[in-house]
Parts: sequence; C-alpha cells; structure tokens
Amino acid sequence: MHELSLMCPEVRVEDVSDALDALDALSVSVEDMDAQTDAEQALFGEPGMPAPKEGWNRSRIVALFPDEAAAQQAQALLQLQDFFDGCQVLGIHALEQQDWVRLTQSQFQPVDITPEFWIVPTWHEMPEAARVSIRLDPGLAFGTGTHPTTRMCLRWIATQPANSLGRTLDYGCGSGILAIGAAKFGALDIDAVDIDEDAVTSCELNAQANGVQLHAGLPELAQGQYQTVLANILATPLKMLAPLLCGHVQEGGHLVLAGILAQQADELKEAYAPYLKLEVADSQDGWILMTALRT
Repeated sequence: MHELSLMCPEVRVEDVSDALDALDALSVSVEDMDAQTDAEQALFGEPGMPAPKEGWNRSRIVALFPDEAAAQQAQALLQLQDFFDGCQVLGIHALEQQDWVRLTQSQFQPVDITPEFWIVPTWHEMPEAARVSIRLDPGLAFGTGTHPTTRMCLRWIATQPANSLGRTLDYGCGSGILAIGAAKFGALDIDAVDIDEDAVTSCELNAQANGVQLHAGLPELAQGQYQTVLANILATPLKMLAPLLCGHVQEGGHLVLAGILAQQADELKEAYAPYLKLEVADSQDGWILMTALRT
C-alpha cells in the first residue's frame, strides 16, 4: 500500500479529489494542511448537511494506492492537468501492512446507554454489566448508538415505565436502532419508516439480527395514532413534519424528537406550538432531546 500526498488550494480540492477517484485510488481524504498551527481553520457544517466549503485554504489530500507504480502513475497524470495549477506533490510513501478490517473494527467499541443497556458491535464480547443490548455494526444507514442524538433517544426509551411505550412509530428509522431499542423495552406493534429504501432494508436486517419484531417500510406505512412517536432527524425536516408527526400521537401519548442543536430549541417550540407543547428533556454535547405529551 502506498500513499500519495498533495497540497492543494481550496479551489482545486474538488477537481483533484474527483480525478484521484477516477484514477482508481483506494481512498481519498482531505485535511487541513495548517492543522495544529495558528493558521488552522474550523470547517464544519450541520450534521447531515454539506460543509460550507470544499476544503481549507491549504488542503492536504491523501490518496491510497495498492502499489508504488499506481501512485506514481496517478501523480504523473495529475501533473499534466490544467486544474493541477497551484497544487504541489508532497511525496509518495509506503505504508506498513496492517489488518485494515481489525483496525477499523477497533474504532467501534460497545456504547453504554445506561449502566445496564448497551449497543454492542457483533465482533465484541458482551459487557458483563449489559442486561439489555442491541447488536449493531456500523453501516450505511445512520444510527449506531454513538451520536448524542441517538443515545439520548435510547436513554429516554430505557427510562420509561415498564410496558408504557405501547404502539410505537420510528419516523426516519435509519438503521432501526430506536425501533429495536423500543422493542427491547416492551413496545408493541412497531412501525419503522424511512424515505431511503436502503435504510428500510438495513432496519429489517438489524431487527432480525436482534430477534425483535417490527414493520419496516416507506413513510406511507405509518398509519393511525401511536402511544410513542420517535423522530431523530434534523431540525429543518422536523419543523416541516410538525403537523404529520403530531397527528400520529394519540391521547396520552409521547412525541420524542432529536437531531436538534441547543440553539434551535425555540424554533422547534414555535413550529410545534399549534399542535403540542415541546420541552427540552435531555442534552448532550450541544444537542438536545425534546418531548411532548398529548393530554
């Protein structure tokens, strides 16, 4: 395995990255060339949304190739292109052979939701403290239990009175982790819906792997009212979905919303005010969980 490193100005990052993909790079990553210096830049966007810029003023692009010859050929071809103007080759370096699968797996450890409730990747032993668990591996669909929004939703589920969840809707289910968690804590007749068909498939497979029963499908699967309505998406779609989600909450039922930054609380309260009264129920790392009870 060999690594080709380049320095590119922001305006060249997208073209060079696309070219490296076309040249069969095994992977392409972009990082701040000035990281850990006074010139370091903060570059981020709201989770799930694109970053405000393609790269930093001086971006370091690193592409992996299977051997030195492939890296050298990619370097030679890039240097002939007009869009390489202003870029610089930093070098080609051999990488020490590693077990990449084991290295990747080592980055994902069991996650404790409560002292007795854990999310555990399939390659890990079950923690001794776990009395309730979800077996879930990182995949394409959002929701592995590591993000604060997911953890807060699962913590809310785990701390409800026994058998109180009732009929449950997980709207925007992703991996199905919230629906599976609800099933583990006694929810009945669970519908898990998503606009992404890959997410629906992922949810079905994860439910089977965890031995729980649920109905997964596209949003039209959600019909009628539910005792518990869960939606871990993002603030903007949550505001748009206010009448729909509130319409699914039965009398005495709970609405649980996540994917909301702390500074967005008032926006959500205003959007839901005609239907239900939202309150902040939990917070973690700048994110909040908001809930409402239909009385």
